Amino acid sequence: MTLFCCKTLERRVEGRTLLGPLDLKIKPGLMTAILGHNGSGKSTLLKVLARQDCPDAGEVHFRGQPIKSWPIRDFARKLAWLPQNPTAAPGMTLRELVGLGRFPWHGLLGRRSVKDRIACEEAMELTGTTALADRLVDTLSGGERQRGWIAMLLAQGAEVMLLDEPVSALDIAHQIEVMELLRRLNRQRSLSVIMVLHDLNLAMGWCDEAVALHGGKLAAHCPIAGLHDPELLGELYGLEFETITWRDTRLAMPRRLFASEADVT
Repeated sequence: MTLFCCKTLERRVEGRTLLGPLDLKIKPGLMTAILGHNGSGKSTLLKVLARQDCPDAGEVHFRGQPIKSWPIRDFARKLAWLPQNPTAAPGMTLRELVGLGRFPWHGLLGRRSVKDRIACEEAMELTGTTALADRLVDTLSGGERQRGWIAMLLAQGAEVMLLDEPVSALDIAHQIEVMELLRRLNRQRSLSVIMVLHDLNLAMGWCDEAVALHGGKLAAHCPIAGLHDPELLGELYGLEFETITWRDTRLAMPRRLFASEADVT
């Protein structure tokens, strides 16, 4: 079954087209990177898929049904969404934050069950945050906090995660930590992960496929190996690229990084 199917999707603001027209199908069970230059429509597409934004034209289907036909709670039990800048959680422990993930199952005032508690504990164990459970969220490091948010999404019990730039504010060590965590969850739990990324090499190292946007339109939808094409990368980012192999890993580098001092001056 197709996870998402978009047909002639468009999103416009004040007469300006941010996205589309776009036709796209995304399969379940994959790590999918949404890539493109700033303003290419990446976050707009993710918000439409997460039902955080409404398209101005076209259709979006989720698991074979029109996305707008899904009851809110049923949709939240299937899909979890993490924006680029999550709401602050002042005075809240990580355990309490993770517990918010159970909202689709019992509502805001519903009594939490043993099943809820087990789901939260399992989510913290999977993300390596159990030891942080009683810490205040705003005292955690960036990487710890991001793993806490992912634990909240896991506690939600959803089969699909949509993440908007989940590693952009992290140092390289924590970026790799989060990408490895998402990859492990994808492989061990068949979790579908769709995320906006800026770093091509993180996408190449951990994702299965790429959705590449340029000027709001679909420039490519391909297995991640398709990013090894310097011509495609040049079209996406307006730079000349080289793709290199290092220890059996493909990397993409702008040619300007290899410019000699004479070339620069």
